[in-house]
Amino acid sequence: MYTDKLKQLEYRYEYKQKDAAKKLGISASLYSSYKKEKKIMPIKHLNTLCNFYHISIDYIFSLNKKTKYNGSKEMIDKKLLSLRLKDFRKENKLTQEKLAEILNIGKGTIAEYERGNYIISTTSLYTICKNYNISADYLLGKIDNPKYLK
Repeated sequence: MYTDKLKQLEYRYEYKQKDAAKKLGISASLYSSYKKEKKIMPIKHLNTLCNFYHISIDYIFSLNKKTKYNGSKEMIDKKLLSLRLKDFRKENKLTQEKLAEILNIGKGTIAEYERGNYIISTTSLYTICKNYNISADYLLGKIDNPKYLK
């Protein structure tokens, strides 16, 4: 999902694992497990790293070769995320049950995402964006365009 990009970024910017871990406020060993995808990095940490490296989440997910969007916001907008996720689901004629099945999570989790009570998991976000060619940065409210990736 993001392992190769993290390695490339560390090399390009001459950062060490400890630099990224310090930025996230976590141990170097936890960062290492995220980087190797032994554990999935929470979206809030992934967003912080993308801001640190000045790149888009779409880029780190290898959904797009564009490294950064003009006017991109640093913060994830939970309210906009909930609205955009619900709009995406309806636009694709997916029920909460069907989307939950696709993401291999409970229907209640989808409902909580759409109410803005939970921020979407990294795995769920990646799966939606990869399968439906929609921008992660758009869904997260970091950008308004493009909605769909080429």
